[in-house]
Amino acid sequence: MTGRQEERRPPPRSTALHDRLRLHVLTDRALARGRSTAEVVTAALAGGATVVQLRDKERTGAALVRVGHHLRALTRAHGGLLIVNDRVDVALAIDADGAHVGQDDLPAREARRLLGPDRLLGVSAQTVEEAVRAAGEGANYIGFGPVFPTATKGDAGPPRGLEDLRRACRAVTVPIVAIGGITSDNVGDVLVAGAAGVAVIAAVVTAPDMAAATRTLREAIRDACRAAGAAGA
Repeated sequence: MTGRQEERRPPPRSTALHDRLRLHVLTDRALARGRSTAEVVTAALAGGATVVQLRDKERTGAALVRVGHHLRALTRAHGGLLIVNDRVDVALAIDADGAHVGQDDLPAREARRLLGPDRLLGVSAQTVEEAVRAAGEGANYIGFGPVFPTATKGDAGPPRGLEDLRRACRAVTVPIVAIGGITSDNVGDVLVAGAAGVAVIAAVVTAPDMAAATRTLREAIRDACRAAGAAGA
């Protein structure tokens, strides 16, 4: 065990975790308009993203580790969290803050066992039942959606809408992060429905100025939290 790993603390809880999960930016090389993953992440962090998720279905494990080490340094420098999509092994190899798995990936219970108690585990859910099961199997947060129509993920399924999001938020005690069609125009409705935060891909990755796009989302989240009387946005 390295000194860095020995210093690791358990994932933040309750309100502190909600605050850290406010704004996730997921990487997507196909949408990045030729810009590197490091460029996307640098811009997102500069704009106020609290979480970066390394999401790349095409890269090999070795390539993900190389990129991941760079992103780990960037997120540490900016005080952000680094989550690895699907690949629990890569998350462990680069000392990421956690991993995120889908319904067809490594089962949440097994992902939790491999990650241990000190790293975050996010699990995707499209229904209230999936959200409840994921929470019971050790998820620290649930990625729920798509809330709105989205063309970014071809396998995302039909939009669940704000009512299903509201039901999911009421059904579990862990934070829910809404994903799918999230923009600065609808982020307030998502937070009012009970989401702790939002996750975006196209809203940032396809923008000409990714830092400005992230900043606009961050400001919309802050305004919505202030309007609702929430602290720590």
